[in-house]
Amino acid sequence: MLTIVGVLAILLLLSLLLLGVPIAFAMGASGLVGILVLEGPAAAMAQAALVPWAEARSFVLVTIPLFVLMGQLVFHTGLATELYDGLRAWIGWIPGGMAIASVLACGAFGAVTGSSIATVATMGAIVMPEMERFGYDRRLATGALAASGTLGILIPPSVIFIFYGVMTETSIGALFIAGIIPGILTAAMFSAIIYFRCLVRPELGPPGPVGSWRERLDAVKRLGPILALFVLVIGGIYGGIFTPTEAAGIGCAGVLVAAFFWRRLNLRDVRKALEDTVLISVMLLAIIIGGYVFARLMAVTEITESLVGLLVAMDLGRAGFLFVLVLLYLALGAMLDVFGMLVLSIPFVMPVVLALGIDPVWFGVFVVIMAEVALVTPPIGANVFVMRRIAPDVPMEDIFWGVAPFVLGEFVIILLLVLFPQIALWLPSLMP
Repeated sequence: MLTIVGVLAILLLLSLLLLGVPIAFAMGASGLVGILVLEGPAAAMAQAALVPWAEARSFVLVTIPLFVLMGQLVFHTGLATELYDGLRAWIGWIPGGMAIASVLACGAFGAVTGSSIATVATMGAIVMPEMERFGYDRRLATGALAASGTLGILIPPSVIFIFYGVMTETSIGALFIAGIIPGILTAAMFSAIIYFRCLVRPELGPPGPVGSWRERLDAVKRLGPILALFVLVIGGIYGGIFTPTEAAGIGCAGVLVAAFFWRRLNLRDVRKALEDTVLISVMLLAIIIGGYVFARLMAVTEITESLVGLLVAMDLGRAGFLFVLVLLYLALGAMLDVFGMLVLSIPFVMPVVLALGIDPVWFGVFVVIMAEVALVTPPIGANVFVMRRIAPDVPMEDIFWGVAPFVLGEFVIILLLVLFPQIALWLPSLMP
């Protein structure tokens, strides 16, 4: 009986998702219906009241709206434009230089926003007109921007890392630090793909004008605020000076100070940043609550335990298990957004991860990279849809073809991560 109800709840959840019901409400409704059938209306009502209360007052969750606010302030105060202009002055003159500058700008912007979609939307609006002006191939331009936007969830601080850390009770500070080297490797991989493609076929990304040394030195000033914020936030966490939650608050204050000195601060922008922060944060909290309700049903029905037992009995080993997870996340990414992927998968796979002796910090990096792939692969590819709105004259299939080389690059990064786990674990091991 328990297993049947659990399976029916999963089918109900998938049906609601196919009907277009938001993931938070689909998970919450499926979980409560299952609990209602098994334990009665009193238990269902108790869970509906207790789960939001227990999860919403978590001190760790304060980190999410603060980092979201930090990113929104950077976006609305226009510091992102200064960032791209500064990078373009240094590397815009090499083959594919404008696109490479966009990769690095997305990585740096992602380092203070933690959001992939915000990174694509912001940098795409800034960079696309420039690449069109210099005659860049549309597939290369849109593909590079859509793929580079994924760096926003890998290079810390990352909302996805916070989400994963809350779900698995893993150190968020360690997750942030673990994402640094894989994030740098991914940015380097994307830049190399662009450079060598444009070296072989110069018409894909013609070199831009060579900036004078005066312009380059002025560009250093443009890069200063973002780099200083990254060092302040991540350096403080790495050095044990403050917690991720405290770092988020300090980062918000740092953006306001930088925007004030650059004369980019006004009341309208701050108000808009606060409004967007509330909307995004409430959405994320709803997903977390719905996920916990559904996870409690899975615990009651013992489906999680059965699945764990099945996977362990299959004796796939670490490499085989991770290969299965790659296929699983590719399938989930075809139906769900990033948060939905984590909520549906983590309660099931995390016990197996621990049983196989896989480090939860390393696994967090693996999951986030797989989420990156899902953001740019069909049929959903959230980043591709955002890019399509920014470049409406470029067909969707062209953008998907444009991101294909970068997806292959992501799989190379995953292979390196599996073969050399210290890529993700070395820096966290040095933390005090």
